Amino acid sequence: MEDQKNRPHRASKEKKKQQGDRNPKAFSFANPGRLAKTAARSHDIKEKRLHVPQVDRLPEEPPPRLVTIVGPPGVGKTTLLKSLVKRYAKETLSDPQGPITVVTSKRQRLTFVECPNELEAMVDLSKVADIVLLMIDGNFGFEMETMEFLNILSSSGMPGNVFGILTHLDLFRKPQTLKDAKKRLKNRFWSELYQGAHLFYLSGVINGRYPDREIHNLSRFISVMKNPRPLIWRNTHPYTIIDSFRDITHPTKIEEDEKCDRTVVLSGYLRGTNFAAQGQRVHIPGLGDYTVSNMEALPDPCPTPFMDQAIAKASGKTGRRRLDEKEKKLHAPMSDKSGLKIDGDTIWITREKGFNFDKEAEDGERGEGEEMIVGLQGERRLLGETEEGVRLFSNGETIKSLPQDDSGRKHPRSARFVDGDQASDAEMYEDDESVSGGELGSDDEAEITEDKLGKAFRKDEDKPGGDVEFADSDSDLGSISGDDFDGEDDSDFDDEEGAARWKQNMLETARKLHNQKRSYRTADLAKLMYDESLTPTEVLQRWRGEIEEEEENIEDSDDEGEFFKKTGREDADKFMEDRAIPILDYEELESKWSVEDNIEQLRQRFATADLLKEKANGSGSDDEDGEGDEEEDEDDEGDGEFQDLETGEEHKAEQPDDIEAEREKNARRKEELKLRFEEEDREGFNNDKANARREAGGDDEFGEDEWYDAQKAQIQKQLDINKAEYENLDENQRISVEGYRAGMYAKIVIEGVASEFVTRFNPRMPIIVGGLTPTEDRFGFVQVKIKRHRWHKKILKTNDPLIISLGWRRFQTLPIYSTSDNRTRNRMLKYTPEHMHCFGTFYGPFIAPNTGFSCYQSFSNKNPGFRIAATGTVMTVDESSETVKKLKLTGTPYKIYKNTAFIKDMFNTSLEIAKFEGASIKTVSGIRGQIKRALAKPEGYFRATFEDKILMSDIVFLRAWYPIKPHRFYNPVTNLIGWEGMRLTGEVRRDQNLPTPQQKNSLYKPVERVTRHFNPLRVPRALAAELPYKSQIVQMKKQGKQTYMQKRAVVVGGEEKKARDLMQKLMTLRNEKVAKRKAANEKRREVYRKKVSENEEKRGEREKKEKQEYWRKEGKKRRADTDGGGGGKRRK
Repeated sequence: MEDQKNRPHRASKEKKKQQGDRNPKAFSFANPGRLAKTAARSHDIKEKRLHVPQVDRLPEEPPPRLVTIVGPPGVGKTTLLKSLVKRYAKETLSDPQGPITVVTSKRQRLTFVECPNELEAMVDLSKVADIVLLMIDGNFGFEMETMEFLNILSSSGMPGNVFGILTHLDLFRKPQTLKDAKKRLKNRFWSELYQGAHLFYLSGVINGRYPDREIHNLSRFISVMKNPRPLIWRNTHPYTIIDSFRDITHPTKIEEDEKCDRTVVLSGYLRGTNFAAQGQRVHIPGLGDYTVSNMEALPDPCPTPFMDQAIAKASGKTGRRRLDEKEKKLHAPMSDKSGLKIDGDTIWITREKGFNFDKEAEDGERGEGEEMIVGLQGERRLLGETEEGVRLFSNGETIKSLPQDDSGRKHPRSARFVDGDQASDAEMYEDDESVSGGELGSDDEAEITEDKLGKAFRKDEDKPGGDVEFADSDSDLGSISGDDFDGEDDSDFDDEEGAARWKQNMLETARKLHNQKRSYRTADLAKLMYDESLTPTEVLQRWRGEIEEEEENIEDSDDEGEFFKKTGREDADKFMEDRAIPILDYEELESKWSVEDNIEQLRQRFATADLLKEKANGSGSDDEDGEGDEEEDEDDEGDGEFQDLETGEEHKAEQPDDIEAEREKNARRKEELKLRFEEEDREGFNNDKANARREAGGDDEFGEDEWYDAQKAQIQKQLDINKAEYENLDENQRISVEGYRAGMYAKIVIEGVASEFVTRFNPRMPIIVGGLTPTEDRFGFVQVKIKRHRWHKKILKTNDPLIISLGWRRFQTLPIYSTSDNRTRNRMLKYTPEHMHCFGTFYGPFIAPNTGFSCYQSFSNKNPGFRIAATGTVMTVDESSETVKKLKLTGTPYKIYKNTAFIKDMFNTSLEIAKFEGASIKTVSGIRGQIKRALAKPEGYFRATFEDKILMSDIVFLRAWYPIKPHRFYNPVTNLIGWEGMRLTGEVRRDQNLPTPQQKNSLYKPVERVTRHFNPLRVPRALAAELPYKSQIVQMKKQGKQTYMQKRAVVVGGEEKKARDLMQKLMTLRNEKVAKRKAANEKRREVYRKKVSENEEKRGEREKKEKQEYWRKEGKKRRADTDGGGGGKRRK
């Protein structure tokens, strides 16, 4: 190494020390084009997020999300439904029908509905579905039902969750063919829906269900989905899908008349907005418009574990912490759940081996139900009756005879009514009592409280006493007064002492039992204010609790019978309590509260309260607060200078002697104003200052993102205010004010339903009850923008019957199509235009603008083509319509002057002519004119002027516009009770085999035109002489003598005559030979044609047999794995 002679290495460059300045190369962009695209894409995504904020009407305990399974027949809808139910509920349904609700997680439920292969059901379910599982036969491809449902969804409102499911993938033999089919169907599905739509794959059926792993993946994906943005129609209307149906018509009415109108009860989970407590107008698609006669909230038949824990907490019982196998609930009243099926008033119990038991057989143990059926089978005895006696329970004693005991009552016990004031007091105290119980999760503690659950889930010891108490004797009622009488013998007291004892000191006893403070409640103040027997001072004193309400002493009454006697006043009071708006004497109230002193006393309580004193004394008891209110009212104004906004009176402050005292008063005044501002701010963004700021354009101070967040915050704050207000109300009061909320399980009573609805009830057809707004009960002319669907074969014609699905309704009407002429008029069109929108006007219910709809010519399944005729949106609704039709009147002249002519055959009377004076007219040749005046005689003739002289052969046209109105035809599609729509005249003639009448003027006739002879053109000689040489008219005189060529004659003779004769004979012989040869060839061809036709027939028969054999084998292959799967009917 030391002897190395080569050149040494080059020394490395010294690195520059960092000076602290920014290196521009380190922070530059590598690809500016890609940067621009990325920025544009991120901005697009951000803009797509920003939309008009909508009010989220989903309650804390939302209704189950509706999952609709849609597909053509034979694609595997029932098999998928069975598999999903087995996955979620661990139960097997042999014949699933109607909505099926399952619990999927702690706070989520799903309702599965299988859509039948009926267009009416597809239209109805598209309006309520939250999640759509679109099933596609992977071996066959897309079918007409799939494309129809996608187009129906696009018109009624596309839900955020639409998934495709490919089935029958096990029929592909080659993996490459399967891969190509998946790719092709995925691209087609994406083009119809949107890029990136989810597509699931299901292979063959195993034991009547799809593979567990594939169903597990699908169910996990459905369970973790978030709620998409609500659709406008569902977010503004209440609706429910019915999962149980019952006919409650009195049996005697049905016996008298089987076709009498029925009263039915429909039950289901409420969705959308709130149902009105009384008089809610609803529409049942396929049935008609009805008014809900009665509505009642029922216990949730399929509650979530979160709801169970809340109930357990309120009732004092411990609930489960997780969703284990025992908690996986299933609610399927129309299906045969565990061999039990509810069909109206009938309950069907199904057993695989039947119920024919052998009573003497002792080979196996029987359950209690089987023993009961064995006992009832073949015997005409009562339940539990044997030869020895009656025994109702297996471990009970046999009753042989009834003991004769003289003790006890010989008449039914009577009811004693608790004093109304005392009952209301006790009930008032117990309404505010908080109940402790099992604990929930920390995040769910405050969401469901006892007030929301109502009185049904309270502890037994916290339930308030009712108005009616029953007991075997009056002395038994003494046990409800408290613990002082426990253990005593009630038989030592007579009826009068027992009746008096339980009513003694009931208010004090309730306070001791519950240890509850008397709270100030707005509901109590409202009742006291409208009590005509009280003065304003007494109202405030009673509300504060300074004086107790007078109790009626029933014992002082001499006549005991008057205790049970109800007066008309009590009935009226009971009626008024149930009303949301009480019936009062408003004139007397007006005179009572128009007195200045009364108003001033009320204002001192609400407008000028000393909030600082209340805040300082807030920790004290309610009784102390009630006693000190009078003193506070005397000095409510504060010490500062301010102006009363109610009266406009200015209050001047006294000049203090000490500056420190003045500062203290100012600080006190600011603190009081601050507290008042906080009180006003509880109203949220709807207070006066916020409204004034918005009217003055105060929203401009927000930025682009801040404005959107401010709108969402405003909506959320208003929701919180509403929630806080409603939570203070009792459950009945809240329902009367707010209505029946979404998420409740309620029963709806409908009266006057056609009997065919009950007799033709099909549980597979979905029943939807959709609420109507007051505007939607009105009818008029609806103007829409409509476009014929590009896949519909027939063009649409004006005044042809068309079925329109608009809102909840499906009805048949007669639309008129029109277009806009330069935005001046709507001109009627006889047919819809090709590939473009036009206007349409029809008679129907009023619907909000921008509502989508779809049109159909027929709902029949016999139509092989695409059944959606048109789609569109509503533009305006009005009581009248402005559509005009072009009217062309014709006339002919009967006298012609220079520029004036008399026209006939256009009008009949002078009055008609007077309406069209000054109108423009035109001849066929294009000469324009104007109508002047009507002639005196003959009637209907008029004088007109033209820009040039017209001819007698001219036809005069008048183009006018005639207003037309659509027919007031509205025919709701009542397919649930049987419906037949209006048919075209041609359809009626075809169905009844009637010939089409021939009108004489409508027949085509041969056109016979008379030859017209025109006079020759004669030019005067003087004019002809002045013409230039090139334009002079040259006329040849007729030749007087015949020319040589005309005079000569040709005569054949000699050799030429013989040659012509010979050629004629030869041609005759040749023609005869050719004819004979042609006939012979035709005979040979006839034999050949016959042979060819026979071969064609044989080949056709052979191909037909081969085709039948092929499809027979193919059908066996397809049915091999679907046996027992319940896949439904296969396609033909």
